[in-house]
Amino acid sequence: MSARKLGMVTYRALWLVFFGLVAADLFFGLVGFPWYFLPVVLAYAVILLVNRWGGAPDTADAARAPVEVAAPVTGRWSALNSPADRTPSHGVHSYGQTFAIDILAEPEPGARPAFRWLWPLARHPQDFPAYGAPVLAVAEATVVRAEDRQRDHLSRTSLPGLLYLMLPEGMVREVAGVRRILGNHLVLDLGNDTYAAYAHLRRGSLTVGAGDRVRAGQVLARCGNSGNSSEPHLHFQLMDGPDPDAARGVPFTWRGIGVPRNGETFEAPPSVTAPT
Repeated sequence: MSARKLGMVTYRALWLVFFGLVAADLFFGLVGFPWYFLPVVLAYAVILLVNRWGGAPDTADAARAPVEVAAPVTGRWSALNSPADRTPSHGVHSYGQTFAIDILAEPEPGARPAFRWLWPLARHPQDFPAYGAPVLAVAEATVVRAEDRQRDHLSRTSLPGLLYLMLPEGMVREVAGVRRILGNHLVLDLGNDTYAAYAHLRRGSLTVGAGDRVRAGQVLARCGNSGNSSEPHLHFQLMDGPDPDAARGVPFTWRGIGVPRNGETFEAPPSVTAPT
């Protein structure tokens, strides 16, 4: 087990110890306040080490030229949490997401429901144009991970919804592990120690499974709102291993597009091919 994987497992175990100590104190008075918060302090110390050093690319990896691949979607989209603006793009190195990007379907201005401070608290995923959009293979590759059973939940596009996503829901998903963070997802082996991860896919939409060979432009799944997601979108990243818990991020560039900046819209040309 790598140091990064061990760190993530230890982090989750410490949170479980915390919940156990709280229960023991509430029901049996066995642990006094504030001692049951010690595992929380240790958990944050562990994740700080993983995020700052354990998951950060090595010097050679950080200087590695971006891997050029095709875009994972077609049509008009906009970027969010882009590595073109900062790295790590999502604030942490964990889950191999140093150079990850989120993209939102923007078929036309105003097509995507806007963020609301209070109401509506949430929206159905079908209200967003990204929901059900085809997700494409970025290169010829082999599928090494495929998860397709988690539900597509309501959006978190209000202030109360966002706070719920970031605090209780986010914490529970962190403890539950990488599957609950990524939701329905795929990982492709592109060769040369490079793996492409697609997260937050629509339940029941995967057209491939582990071990399948795919072609560039092949439809792999549909965009959804599963896992740690505020609204239907695609989370895409390259990494140096198949397990996001243990992998380090790898920089990418999309052929003919580059890496769009936060808020930038881009047009991905049609490149859909029939499934093998």
